[in-house]
Amino acid sequence: MPIEIRKAAQSDLDGIIELMCEFAEFEHLTDRLEVTEERLLEAVFGKTAFVHCLVASDGSRLVAYALLYPIFSSFRAQKGMFVEDLFLTAEHRRGGLGERMLRAAAQIAKKETCERLDLMVLDWNLPAIKFYEKHGAVRDEQERHFKFTDAAFQHLCSESSGS
Repeated sequence: MPIEIRKAAQSDLDGIIELMCEFAEFEHLTDRLEVTEERLLEAVFGKTAFVHCLVASDGSRLVAYALLYPIFSSFRAQKGMFVEDLFLTAEHRRGGLGERMLRAAAQIAKKETCERLDLMVLDWNLPAIKFYEKHGAVRDEQERHFKFTDAAFQHLCSESSGS
């Protein structure tokens, strides 16, 4: 049966979370996986939804997903989409589905009047790095990803006077 790529539906949430669990295991990040159906539902389908979600199905189950959301590059003044996840089950890699998913993500970005896709790849994931480079992505070796989460984020949000 041919694999269909489409925008996710609410009924796909369980399958997407299963794929996220598989992705977290693949990246050795299961200790960081905190997604819940309720939070994913709000981000993708809720009143304040801002995340686009694509899924690929082989007819009986989901075999891939991608999450992307809007970003802005100030120095280049470009609107873009950040590809947070693009994951395919192991048996569906190397058959062209990755490229189809990437192209579908690019089409969403284009429809949203974006000029770019951005993403991050763990430095040890050479197959993914080669895949993105093969399709024209340029790696910026100088940038490093920083994040404020949990207590650090709450501290920044507090109304303390700072010093």
